[in-house]
Amino acid sequence: MNIYAIRVIYQQEMLRAWKTSAQSFASPVISTALYFVVFGSAIGSRIATVEGVSYGSFIVPGLMMLALLTQSIANASFGIFFPKFTGTIYEVLSAPISVAEILIGYVGAAATKSMIIGLIILGTAGFFVPLHIAHPLWMLLFLVLTCISFSLFGFIIGLWAKDFEKLQIIPMLVITPLVFLGGSFYSINMLPPAWQVVTLFNPVVYLISGFRWSFFEVADVSVELSLAIILVFLATCLTLVWWMFKTGYRLKQ
Repeated sequence: MNIYAIRVIYQQEMLRAWKTSAQSFASPVISTALYFVVFGSAIGSRIATVEGVSYGSFIVPGLMMLALLTQSIANASFGIFFPKFTGTIYEVLSAPISVAEILIGYVGAAATKSMIIGLIILGTAGFFVPLHIAHPLWMLLFLVLTCISFSLFGFIIGLWAKDFEKLQIIPMLVITPLVFLGGSFYSINMLPPAWQVVTLFNPVVYLISGFRWSFFEVADVSVELSLAIILVFLATCLTLVWWMFKTGYRLKQ
């Protein structure tokens, strides 16, 4: 394992985040505050509790998951796309480092940035609503797995995209709608029975449900199923990345 190569890639990606810290870390705080003003005050005043949890507290896991998914994808996709765009990716590919080492460097940095943002949002939420995490270790497990899985997914998008427009298509047109329709701000038990069945085909439901369970022991689906879904997604992303590097897909062109 080439620790030096991993450290160089990791530090380079983290340095880019620190140089744009206002955009990378201050923006989620402002967004979270706005969500609490709009959803917590306007809607929360009309919905006292959901599943026995105050509405303001209930939406915290959903807000965190929204930020984790979008930031993980954005950080990882741009991190690998920019070297492709500038042509410096060939220096990485020609260096004596393996695919695993490249992944650990790029995906590790993207996941780290997303975890920091998630914890910042959690701290910000504490100023607005009382929070109690029933299972902190499970919360950290879901946090880490989500950040790594979707950073891998973002890495795949970065390899696949040919321009900046394609880099934004999947996060904007697929991921964000799935998060909003995946129970981020409501329980799917509040939906009509037919829509509950339809919603279960949304994979983000399982991520949010498991994450929310770690806070309040309230879930739309079993925590075991939520964990299994994210592990399958993680394995699928790893397999796809391995295939892309093995075949040189969008790398040797």
